[in-house]
Amino acid sequence: ALMLPFLKPPRAPSIWVAVLTQPAKASLNVALPSSDDRVSNTIKAILMTMAAMAMFAMLDASGKFVTQDLPLPVAIFFRYAIALLFAGLLLMRMDGLRFLATRHPYLQVLRAGFLLASTFCNFLAMQYLQLAEVAAISFTIPLWVCALSVPLLGEHVGLRRWLAVLVGFLGVLVIMRPGTENFHPAMLISLLNAFLGAMYNIITRKVGGNDMAETSLLYVCLFGALGATIPLFTHWQMPMGWQWLPLVLMGAAGAFGHLMLIQAHRLAPASTIAPFIYSQIIWMILAGYLIFGQLPDATTIVGAAIVVASGIYVFNRERLKGVKTVVTAAED
Repeated sequence: ALMLPFLKPPRAPSIWVAVLTQPAKASLNVALPSSDDRVSNTIKAILMTMAAMAMFAMLDASGKFVTQDLPLPVAIFFRYAIALLFAGLLLMRMDGLRFLATRHPYLQVLRAGFLLASTFCNFLAMQYLQLAEVAAISFTIPLWVCALSVPLLGEHVGLRRWLAVLVGFLGVLVIMRPGTENFHPAMLISLLNAFLGAMYNIITRKVGGNDMAETSLLYVCLFGALGATIPLFTHWQMPMGWQWLPLVLMGAAGAFGHLMLIQAHRLAPASTIAPFIYSQIIWMILAGYLIFGQLPDATTIVGAAIVVASGIYVFNRERLKGVKTVVTAAED
């Protein structure tokens, strides 16, 4: 694996170092979290997860709003460039250049490429669909991950999870209603966004065993910003006046939303906080109504409920089977 020799990933101090440095007659007291501390950390993790979902809803709402006047590539570039600025400044102040250390440079580039493509599909779909519709379809990411983990990760998926995946995609058909006047081709773009998000998630599983979450965040912002510059040669338009506000909101929401999720993972197991990613649908419905005057119809809500229930069931089965879970969101 390629890694610069002077940039080694930080490691937690070994307990054996503490043992060897204790006086011979002294006893080593290792403080374990009490049950009250664990409950408190779990509550904090859940609140951080829900706050992160609010951040991602703000990102999507800002993107849908600003792309009414700015070309799509320009909005996507600033989404990553401003997120890189926020995340980079904060992480560099925390631990300097050590966050640049990675054992998987090529996978980090590929991971960023999948998220960049997912962002493009997400923003494109939002130009034609309601925020709630995009979020509901994007909630199929855990279902895609479950299905793709068989050929790509060599994992075994039992009959119950396969049935949950099938039911979840039936929920997507309820949302899309193909063959009716309610169907829009952009829904297929939103489904492609979910597939690309699942590929991003699977690579995150692979790099997560060696690279810190902050490192992955930094590189996804960096390579995302670099990749987003390519279409600017033919689609550049300088943002003017009020347009800078949603652009800054997009970048800040993306950076701080991911940082909140990272901290939530450290306070509680992923299987505990995973169901709360679906709180994003609440924020998306609220933003869609307040900003765009849009509300999902009853059929969309029923379809979304089917997708959410299937995703929660898959998360629960993976928890029981001890499968490693990585929590993602619709924008993520």
